[in-house]
Amino acid sequence: MGQRTPYAEAAAQILLQDALDASETIGRWEYDVINDRAYADALVALVFNLDPLAAETGAPLKAFLAGIHPDDRERATQTIARSVEDGLSCTLEYRVCSADGVTRWVLDRGRFTHDREGRPTRGTGILVDITQMKQEAAAPVLTSPLERAAEHCLAAREAIHELPHSVLHQMSDMLLFEIGRELSRIGGSERRGKAN
Repeated sequence: MGQRTPYAEAAAQILLQDALDASETIGRWEYDVINDRAYADALVALVFNLDPLAAETGAPLKAFLAGIHPDDRERATQTIARSVEDGLSCTLEYRVCSADGVTRWVLDRGRFTHDREGRPTRGTGILVDITQMKQEAAAPVLTSPLERAAEHCLAAREAIHELPHSVLHQMSDMLLFEIGRELSRIGGSERRGKAN
């Protein structure tokens, strides 16, 4: 196996982002349970921060599990293990630490089969990038112009407070205070209107 150059690594990161931007589906995976060999295409490998050649020729499942975000790894490992034993379909969401340094959310859906004696033999599944959906769901919905103004003022205040102390500090604080009072007044009026 040849040594990877820094250019190859940079190209892989650009290709990873381009491929993910083009489609939400990342790719397919297969798992030979008996021989503990997981197989996936290059895009799946890069999402799990694995060498694409290792994923193509088969890597131990733990190599893929290592690419799962540490906070999600134990839960994902337990869910996969239950699915392997039960032979039921498995659908789970978790974060991965991809080769380009970006933490992404994936939806992993798969199923494991058993032989006639009930022993797990093989699994297949797909991965879908749900990062954008998760980000949109987490973003607050700002409906009124005043709420949008408050968000912009908060950002402006943070930037202004990076500057040496000046009258701008006080002005940004005062503007934010007045917007907060107005939001509070409007919120109180809406609550009173619903109560009547």
